[in-house]
Amino acid sequence: MELQHLIRKMAHENPSWGEERIASELLLKLGLRVSPRTIRKYMPKLPATPPGGPRGDQRWATFLKNHARVIIACDFCVVVTASFRILYVLVVMEHASRRLIHLNATLHPTATWTLQQLREAIPSDHAYRFIIHDHDSIFSGELDASLTRLGLKVITTPVRTPKANSLCERLIGTLRRECLDWIIPLSERHLRKALVSWMAHYNRGRRR
Repeated sequence: MELQHLIRKMAHENPSWGEERIASELLLKLGLRVSPRTIRKYMPKLPATPPGGPRGDQRWATFLKNHARVIIACDFCVVVTASFRILYVLVVMEHASRRLIHLNATLHPTATWTLQQLREAIPSDHAYRFIIHDHDSIFSGELDASLTRLGLKVITTPVRTPKANSLCERLIGTLRRECLDWIIPLSERHLRKALVSWMAHYNRGRRR
């Protein structure tokens, strides 16, 4: 019961944190290893999505289906190293092909670093129209403005609503099952090397 109360308290005091971040904080600061799936069970339920936000109904699903070829999505997951340091992994993908277009890790995930990664991922002659990301504070107003200047419309998902960015969430799950669950990174460099290798393996099965 104390763990359930702690999870709810952390979620309430840090509304931009998802289950991945809470799991990492519990491990790093308290030595408690709790799966993100377990944390999701005990996080407080959110009110209905406000007007104008992405929806969980058929209309949102239809939008994603109809515009899949011009949508990219991004999200972060966390990895704990052998020395219990937290590294943040940025995933950027195409909706239509499910292809990974960028994958990188950092110890300090700032808005400036994230914007630079997105600039590297998105070619100047791109045909994308939309980019989906969550409410994490890393995705600042300045970052979104820069993405708009790149010709993209930013779609921000509701707080703690992973289903609104389900394809990216699913890809992160695959990344964990096929790569991250099999290694304990020794350093940021070690993790990046593993990510580069896995990205090539993953994309080979999704060539158009």
